[in-house]
Amino acid sequence: MQNTFKNIDEYILLFPIDVQKKLLELRKVIHLQVPDLEEYIGYQMPAFRYKGKPLIYFAGYKKHIGFYPGAEGIHNFKKDFEERKYKFSKGAVQFPITENLPLDLVTKILLFKVEEIEQKKS
Repeated sequence: MQNTFKNIDEYILLFPIDVQKKLLELRKVIHLQVPDLEEYIGYQMPAFRYKGKPLIYFAGYKKHIGFYPGAEGIHNFKKDFEERKYKFSKGAVQFPITENLPLDLVTKILLFKVEEIEQKKS
């Protein structure tokens, strides 16, 4: 699949201001929690690599922000998603545009994903 976007900034600028703010907030939290990341566009979405391995993807939509931590990232936080009444699937969760981003949960998922990569490397 050929990338349409050159970088994450270009991707974010395609959205209305309210969605842009949420995407920028999510991006900032990802970088604060895991400073040594490489940004790229993967599957036509903003994506991040940690130590050369895919860490997380996210995407903007009309009514939600899609957050893609992969199957293990979803499986390990399924109860959190159910408690907060988020729609989720095998590899993705939807954060409604009308609500604040669950930055505490995003942080937990990111740290889980980093640990997952670290364990696979050793």
